[in-house]
Amino acid sequence: MMPAKPFPITKRQVWEAYKRVKANQGGVGVDAQSLAEFAADLENNLYKLWNRLASGSYVPPPVKRVEIPKAGGGVRPLGVPTVADRIAQTVVKQALEPELEGHFHPDSYGYRPGKSAHQAIGQARQRCWRQDWVVDLDIKGFFDAIDHALMMRAVCHHSTEPWVLLYLERWLTAPVQMPDGTLQSRDRGTPQGGVVSPLLANLFLHYAFDAWMTRTYPQIPFERYADDALCHCRSREEAEDLKAALARRFAECRLELHLEKTKVVYCKDDDRRLDYPETAFDFLGYTFRPRRSRNRRGKFFINFSPAISNRAATAIRQRVRSWKLPQRSDKDLDDLARMFNPVIRGWINYYSAFYKSALYPALRHLDRKLALWATRKFKRLRRHRRRAEQWLRAIAQRQLGLFAHWRLIHKAAG
Repeated sequence: MMPAKPFPITKRQVWEAYKRVKANQGGVGVDAQSLAEFAADLENNLYKLWNRLASGSYVPPPVKRVEIPKAGGGVRPLGVPTVADRIAQTVVKQALEPELEGHFHPDSYGYRPGKSAHQAIGQARQRCWRQDWVVDLDIKGFFDAIDHALMMRAVCHHSTEPWVLLYLERWLTAPVQMPDGTLQSRDRGTPQGGVVSPLLANLFLHYAFDAWMTRTYPQIPFERYADDALCHCRSREEAEDLKAALARRFAECRLELHLEKTKVVYCKDDDRRLDYPETAFDFLGYTFRPRRSRNRRGKFFINFSPAISNRAATAIRQRVRSWKLPQRSDKDLDDLARMFNPVIRGWINYYSAFYKSALYPALRHLDRKLALWATRKFKRLRRHRRRAEQWLRAIAQRQLGLFAHWRLIHKAAG
C-alpha cells in the first residue's frame, strides 16, 4: 500500500485546474512547451504534477519575462509561467479564492468572480454625477513592488494550510528569465501574467487600501480594479487631504504613490462650472470628461461621462494597421470577416458600453483600410479609392452582419 502524501491535494483538483488552464489558453513558458504538447501525454503529465504537489517536492520553474509595448510608450513586463506551473497555481488559487472572496470589498472589481470592468466604470459614472471631485490614483510599479513579508502576513491571516503557504512563498521568490536568457532573482513583487498574481494583488490592496479606506475615510466611496482606483470626494480640500494621506499609507505598506500621475479632478458639467485645470481622467480604457449629451426629451446638455479613451482608440488603429489589409488581396471579403470579427467584436463589446458613438471613428478607420484592400483586389477599383469606399458601403448596407462593426456605422439599404 502506498504511503499517504503529506499534502491533501487530490487528482481531481489537478484535473479541474487543467481544464481551467486549457480554457484560458496562454503562451509558452521557459520550457517552450505548449498546451497541445502538454496534452499529448496528458495523463502522465498530470500524474507527475499531482505527485510532486502532494508530496511537497514541487518547485516552480523560472517565469519567462515578456515585454508588451504600452499604447503610451514604454513596455509592460509580463511573467509567463509554464503550462504545468499554471495548473499548479490554479490548484492553489481554487483552494484560496473562496475564503478570500468572503472578505473582499464590494467595490473591488478586478479579476473577481461576478465582477467586471464595466461594473466599475458604471459605478464610477454614477458617483461622478453625485460627487464633484475625484482622486485618480497611480501606484508606481505595483506588481513589481509588493513586499513579500507583508504579502505572506496577509495570506497567513486567511489560510493555515501548509501547502498553500509553501507554494505561494515559492512562487513569490521564483526567479525570472529575462528576454536575453539570464535569470534574475526576486525579493519583492509578483509577476503580472501569473495565475495566482491577481488574487495576491487583490489581497494585498484589500489591506493596504480597501479596508484602510473603509476604516479611515468611510464617507469617501471608491472603485478599485486591481491597482487602478478612483476615490470620490465632496470638496477639493477633502480630495487634497486624501491624496496626501494615501501617499503616507502606501509608504507604510512599502509602496509608492506616483504623485505626478495621481490627480485631483473636477467633474465639470452644466451644473458644476468651477474653473479648475483638471477636468478629465482615464480609467480602464475610458476617458471621463465633460461631454455633450442629449436627454430623453431631445435637449442637449453637458454631462460628465466616460467614452473610449484616445489611447485605446489609437491602439485599435495600430492593431488594424498591423493586419496589413491592403496586402491581403489573396483573401475574399468573407475570409477577412472570419479572420478579424472575433477581435472587432471584443472592441465593440468593451468600448461601446458607454457613449458608444466615440468608438465610431476607430471603426471607420477599419473601413478605410478595407477600401484600400479593395483597390488592390479589383482592377476596376485601382487608383479609385473613393469609388472603393462607395463599393464597400454598398456591400455593408446589403450585408450588415458580414463585419461585426457594420451594424453600428452603416444603415441597411432601403
